[in-house]
Formats: sequence, C-alpha cells, structure tokens
Amino acid sequence: MELTVIGHWGGFPKVGEASTGYLLEHEGFKLLIDCGSAVLSQLQYYVKPTELHAVILSHYHPDHVADIGVLQHALLIGKYTEGFSGNLPIYGHQEDQAGFAALTYKNVTTGISYKGDESIHIGPFQIEFIKTLHPVPCYAMRLTAGGRTLVYTADTAYFSDLVAFAREADLLLCESNYYKDMKKSAVNHMTSDQAGQLAKAANIKNLVLTHLPHFGDHEQLVSEAKEEYAGEITLALSGLKITI
Repeated sequence: MELTVIGHWGGFPKVGEASTGYLLEHEGFKLLIDCGSAVLSQLQYYVKPTELHAVILSHYHPDHVADIGVLQHALLIGKYTEGFSGNLPIYGHQEDQAGFAALTYKNVTTGISYKGDESIHIGPFQIEFIKTLHPVPCYAMRLTAGGRTLVYTADTAYFSDLVAFAREADLLLCESNYYKDMKKSAVNHMTSDQAGQLAKAANIKNLVLTHLPHFGDHEQLVSEAKEEYAGEITLALSGLKITI
C-alpha cells in the first residue's frame, strides 16, 4: 500500500494546503479517505478526480467533507472534457441523513452506507470500523491489503477500545490536534502524548501525527509523543508519501 497525504490540517487549511484527505493506493486501486477543504486542488498533483475508484468518509464535519461537492462537479465536467463515464462510489455512514444524502449526485457519484459493526471490502482493501468519541458520529478505520494494515483514527478523544482496534498495525495515522498540556481543551480530539500512548499500547510499527493544530511548534508534538512511544514518528506534511 502507498499512502499520500493530500491534506493534514484540522479545522481549516493553511494557505495553499488542504484540510483532511489521504490517498491510499494498492494494486492500481485509488481510494480517497476523507475529502476536506481544498483537497481537490491538492489531489490533482497526484491523480485526476476521474481516476479515483472510491471515496470513504469518516464523518460529515466540513474539514473532512467540504470538497465532496467540488469533486462531484469535477466528475460532471469530466464527462464532457475527458469522456468520463463512471459513477464514483462514496462510502459514508447514515447516522447523518442529510450528510449521507449529499453523497449521491446526478449520475456521477453514489452514496453507499457502511455500519460500524461490519467489515467491508472496497477494491483490494478490507475495512473495519470503530465509532470514535466526537461531537458527531465518526468512525475510525482499519484498512488491510497485501498483508499490511493502516489504522486511521479520524477525529476522536482518546478511549481505551482504540488500543485493541489498532493492535499491531503497520502504520497509525493518528490525529494530534492538541499539545500535551492542553488536555482540558482536548475534549473531542487527542493530544500528542495520547497519540504516543496509543501507538505504544497497540504496538504500532510507525506513527504519523496528523489533523494538526494551527498554532505552536509542531516539532513539540513529535517530542511529546516520543515521551510515550519509542518507534518511528512522522509529522504529516502535504505530499508526504509512505509505503506501508
């Protein structure tokens, strides 16, 4: 599997970059995980929107879905400019009916529901889910292909069941929206040291910190995570590519 970070900011994108979006590829299959603000602009450095095979969404907050409408229009225009004839599946939960309904658009995208207690296959990927601690229904994902596993926490406060869910993953793509000393503020998100605690407890091979804050020194996030976890830690950056 190859992971490309398309966007990694929490809340809103930094100038010239994007909020949450990740491209995961295996055996030629291209899966976009979340589609936040400015993701479509950044995605086109790597693939055309018409080259995507599927999209999957963790939840419907704007920093994770803002560019779904933009993607739909790109595909619609692609029918005339590129001869695009497909219908892109967009996977999401139905616990937000309005959010889910917006995934189906004309004859270019179709919303397909997943449930938190099931395992699904999208192309070569087997995907399992666990509901996170967030103000709206949100699901972390465990994606496996080619004998390798990526766990994406999506947005969540720390909770103990994440440890078993992430156990032995090759890569943990973990939100770190707050610094160690901000636990009182981090009601719905994780701090840097909690990301490290999760990686250590789950025996993760590699940790990537993402959904980053718009303040402070991000290297401090790494230092604080290292206090808990001795493995490899990487800060998410626009365009970062990781082979899993």
